[in-house]
Amino acid sequence: MAKALRYFALLWILILCFGIIYQYALYQNQSVFLHLKQAAIKTGWYMPAFYCHIIGSSIILLAGFFQFSKKVYTNRKLHKALGKLYVFGVLFFSAPGAYVMTFFINRGTWVFVSFFIQNTLWIITTAAAWALIKNGKINAHVNMMRRSYGLAFAAVTLRFYIWLFTIFGSGVSFPHNYIIIAFLSWVPNLILVEAINYYDNADYRLESEGI
Repeated sequence: MAKALRYFALLWILILCFGIIYQYALYQNQSVFLHLKQAAIKTGWYMPAFYCHIIGSSIILLAGFFQFSKKVYTNRKLHKALGKLYVFGVLFFSAPGAYVMTFFINRGTWVFVSFFIQNTLWIITTAAAWALIKNGKINAHVNMMRRSYGLAFAAVTLRFYIWLFTIFGSGVSFPHNYIIIAFLSWVPNLILVEAINYYDNADYRLESEGI
């Protein structure tokens, strides 16, 4: 079951990454999303932030996904290199770009609040995970990196819920729908991560106590 979920997650990551390349790199002039953001684009701030966010997020989603693989985790050089790529990408490209984009979201106060909180938590958990591994606190580092990646994965779950609401509901045209989707994209991710951390820590305690 866990392996099937991992493959499902990877499928959606690849769909997102290739979709970004197709829609925004190859056919930028035909993008409906960018046509709706003309006022933001005219400020000169939006497009640099937009590309920092979408390109950075595509790279870190892939890098972060493979960090949880045992083959990568046991290869210290590769794990360290991907870890640096992930942290650098989040703190200096993707998250700052997301902050700028948030101020042009134009979906109401609560959608703004949702994305602002998510992005802030993303920066905090990523920086904390980096600090923890520097201090040799491996178990705490793993727990924090899961939180960080759960927030990064919101880029995938956001689009997944938009697709679900579009196929089975009234889409995102209604303000309340987008508020629901905005919070659904990251809050359940963190709840799942906390559950995983709790059970992993419980198993770790049992092993350390020889039970």
